[in-house]
Amino acid sequence: MKTKIKFLAILSIAVFSFLAFTTLDKKTIVIDAGHGGQDAGADIRGFEEKTITEAIAKKIKELNKNANVEIVLLRESDVNLDLKERVSKINNLKPNLVISLHIGANKNIESNGIGAYISQKKAFQDQSKKVAENVLDNIAATGNLAKRNVTEAPFYILKNADCAVVHLEMGNLSNEKDRNYITSEKGQVEIADKILESIK
Repeated sequence: MKTKIKFLAILSIAVFSFLAFTTLDKKTIVIDAGHGGQDAGADIRGFEEKTITEAIAKKIKELNKNANVEIVLLRESDVNLDLKERVSKINNLKPNLVISLHIGANKNIESNGIGAYISQKKAFQDQSKKVAENVLDNIAATGNLAKRNVTEAPFYILKNADCAVVHLEMGNLSNEKDRNYITSEKGQVEIADKILESIK
């Protein structure tokens, strides 16, 4: 009996220690794949923004090996979620961070590179900016996408999510170099990996 009680006591301590050192430090990161359903987003030469953002979002989740980081995908298939739905899901999840994935297009085909937008809300501004800079630096360091700026913007999700949010523009489909990179398997895996590296 004493042995059994001793075993249970040790087991309880072990479980408590495990929870104390893992669960409490766990971060929840929401990846919002932009557009979806009838909303294709940017569409150049048959390449659709919604498809690329979904593919990269899934790669981020697949590549994550950090037990202290939980990746939650806001959409995992080609469905339409309006902005209010997205914000409602985000605020119900109460994540540490949201990264909203997007791809641009521009009449100027020379316009290229990766940029980010962050909230003007002071409560999350510093954290959002720090993450945004890390993401841009890490992806630009590959030499495949030029680095643009981190800019404040009044986008709906940035304004209404109750957490730090980075709206990430992962290049322009209208630019040939960007397009070739962000539509390739290698490019998508590299972008996903660099995003993960930036949110450790």
